[in-house]
Amino acid sequence: MTKVLSLGGSIVAPDVPDAAFVKAFAATARRWLDADAARRLIIVVGGGGPARAWQKAYRDAADAPDADAQDWIGIMATRLNAQLVRSLFLELCPHEVVTDPTGVSVFGGRVLVAAGWKPGFSTDFDAVVLAERFQADVVVNLSNIAKVYTADPRVDPGAKPIDDISWKDFRAMVGDEWTPGKNVPFDPVASRRAEQLGLRVVCAAGKDLPNLEAILDGKPFVGTTIGA
Repeated sequence: MTKVLSLGGSIVAPDVPDAAFVKAFAATARRWLDADAARRLIIVVGGGGPARAWQKAYRDAADAPDADAQDWIGIMATRLNAQLVRSLFLELCPHEVVTDPTGVSVFGGRVLVAAGWKPGFSTDFDAVVLAERFQADVVVNLSNIAKVYTADPRVDPGAKPIDDISWKDFRAMVGDEWTPGKNVPFDPVASRRAEQLGLRVVCAAGKDLPNLEAILDGKPFVGTTIGA
């Protein structure tokens, strides 16, 4: 049984690394793994605040910012965050941090940690590719929002939370293109691939670790299911 967690950089490192959260997350993951020897986790880690800060610095400093250069800056931030997460699972994670999800054919341990790949592709996309390669039945997208809303609740007081939504309706909300640092519940390019695969994605608040356990155990949870 393999589950994929797309661990948002905003909860790993909102501004600087959140050591208390990373420690608690690792303990939660280990408890879930310990309950059944057949369980495996793929954890794909995002860039968070450091990625956005370094990208902004580049945009401010460059006369004509290059999109690929900006994306590479974000990718490097994901790799640093992923190395932090992997370091808490060393005996369960014999592989180095995965930086090309299309090049992984063997999953030898109980945990596999991945980071950003290349310009044009987010860590959400990496998560979908790895879910396909290792036959995971769900991608759990953990971020700083508890549910997907009909609009951005920070600017629209009439925004409503969504429990379940089809890929067609979700993709109509987020569009079709990915740009570095784009702030959407799940990347549009990854969404298109997930829809093609018939993959289910759950969006939930990453810091609510009891809720994460409920998701992994197939129990009632707070969040939004895409492609239900």
